[in-house]
Amino acid sequence: MTGSTESILRRSALAATALTLALTGAVVGAGLSDGSPSTGLGLVADKGGHPAPGGNDGPYVFGGRGQGGRTPAERAYRDLLDHGPHAKILTAAHRGQWRDAPENSLPAILAAFRQGAEIAEIDIQLTKDGAPVLMHDTTVDRTTNGTGRVADLTLAQIGELRLKEGLGGAQAAITDERIPTLAEAMRVVKDRGLVNLDKGWPFREEIWDVLAETGTVRNGIYKSAAPVAEVDTFLAAHEGAVYMHMINDDNLAHVAGFGDDQPIAYEVNFGSIADAVARKPFLDSLARHSRVWNNTIWNGLADRMTDEASLIDPLRGWEGLARGFNTTIFQTDDVEKLEAWLRTGEGDPVPNGSLRVQAEDFLPGEGVGYHDNDTANLGGLRARPGEGVDISDADGNVRVSWMRGGEWLTYEVTVPRGGIYAVSARVSSPYSPAGTYTLSFDGGRDSDRIAVRNTTSHNKQVLQPSGVNRYLTAGRHTVRVSLPADAQQNWNLDYLQFDPVRH
Repeated sequence: MTGSTESILRRSALAATALTLALTGAVVGAGLSDGSPSTGLGLVADKGGHPAPGGNDGPYVFGGRGQGGRTPAERAYRDLLDHGPHAKILTAAHRGQWRDAPENSLPAILAAFRQGAEIAEIDIQLTKDGAPVLMHDTTVDRTTNGTGRVADLTLAQIGELRLKEGLGGAQAAITDERIPTLAEAMRVVKDRGLVNLDKGWPFREEIWDVLAETGTVRNGIYKSAAPVAEVDTFLAAHEGAVYMHMINDDNLAHVAGFGDDQPIAYEVNFGSIADAVARKPFLDSLARHSRVWNNTIWNGLADRMTDEASLIDPLRGWEGLARGFNTTIFQTDDVEKLEAWLRTGEGDPVPNGSLRVQAEDFLPGEGVGYHDNDTANLGGLRARPGEGVDISDADGNVRVSWMRGGEWLTYEVTVPRGGIYAVSARVSSPYSPAGTYTLSFDGGRDSDRIAVRNTTSHNKQVLQPSGVNRYLTAGRHTVRVSLPADAQQNWNLDYLQFDPVRH
C-alpha cells in the first residue's frame, strides 16, 4: 500500500474534525441537562474534550458496562440487542484470534473470547457432501497443507487436512489443528459468545440446521447484502434468527426497504468519509434502531480508520469511529489492543519505563545514518523526501519496508535511567525465512544474528523479542540495525522497543 504523508494527514484531520463535532453535540449526542456535552457513548466529556474520570458506570472509557446474564454468551446476546446511548461497545475478532492460533480454528475462537471479544467472526464454506465448515477461501490452498476447492472435497477429505499458522500462506508452518465443522464450532461457542457467520448466506439453510441441532440459534449472526425481500422471507420462516445487513452507497435503499422491522445491526462499509453511508444524518438514523458495525482491519472498509492507525492515535481509528460515526461494534485484528483501548483510551502506549524508536526515524544521510541499496524510496510514502530508505504505509502503519541484505539503519536513543534493556522489533513478513538482522550499540560489535519469524502477512505486524539484552547508561546512545548480505531478507520494520529488565 502506498500513499502520501499529505493524504494521511488530511484524512486524520477529517477524523479529528468529526471528534470535535461529536464533543459539541453536533454528531452523536445532545447536550446533557447540566450543560456538559455528551459523547453519545455513555460518557461525560470534560472541557478539553476527554472522557471525565468516573464519567460512566463501569471500567470502560468508551461504552457502557453491558447487560447481565448467566453466561458470557447470554450477556453478549443481550448486549447485541441494546442500541441505546449507554450500550456496551462490542469487539468482533476477525477470523478468531489468528495471532494465537490458525485463523478459523477452534483455538482461535477460544482465544478471541478469552481476550475479551464478544463475537468471533468466522467464515463458512460447504463441502461436497453438504457439511458447513470453517474456511474463508473457496479453496483450502492458503490455509492448509492441501489443495482444491472446498466444494469439491468431502467432509472426510477435509478432516485429513491440517491448518497453517496464523493467516496461512505458502510459507506458513503446518500445525496439528484441523478444519472445524460449524457444528464443532457452535458447541464451543454456545456458552462463550457469538459468531458472525461470514460468507454463510448462500448456505443459510444448512447453517440453520446446525444452529437448531446445537441449540445455538441466538449465538449465530447471519449477514448478507441480499435483496430485502429475500432476507424477509428467510427470517419469517426461521423464528429467532439473528440478522445483520451489509450496506454501502450501492444498496443504501435497503434500509428503507426493511421498514419498521430493522436488522439488529448494520455493517457499514465506506471507502471515503464523503460516502453517503458515512454521513451524520444517515448514521444517526441507523443508530436509533440498530447497532453500527465497522471493520477496521484494513484501508477502504471505514476509509483509512484502521487498527494500525488506531494504535498510533485512536482518534484516527477506533475513537474517531465511536465518537463521530456511531460505531458500537468493531471487527478487529487486534483484540487485546482494542479491549485495552475501551478501558484506557490509549492505542499502543509505550510500556512504563520502556523506550520506542519508530523505524522511519533513522538518522539522516546515506552512508552516515543509513545505507539503502536503492537510491529511490521503493515504499512510495513521501515521509522523508530525498532519502532512499523504503518507507511505506500499510493500512495506517508507517514502516521501513523492502528490507534487503547489506542495508543498515542507525537510530539515536536517549535513555533516562541506566539499566539492562531487552530489545524487541515489531515486524511483518509472510516468508520463511523472513530475514536476519544484527544489533550494535555506540559503534561496537554486532550481536549474534537474530531471525525474523514469519508473521503470515506483509501488513500484520508482530512484536518479536530479539533475545538481545543490553546494559545502557543514562544518556544518549546510537543503535544500528544491520542486515547481513548473505541472508534472505524480505521483511518490514515498524519500530524497535527497549524494555527494562526488572530483577
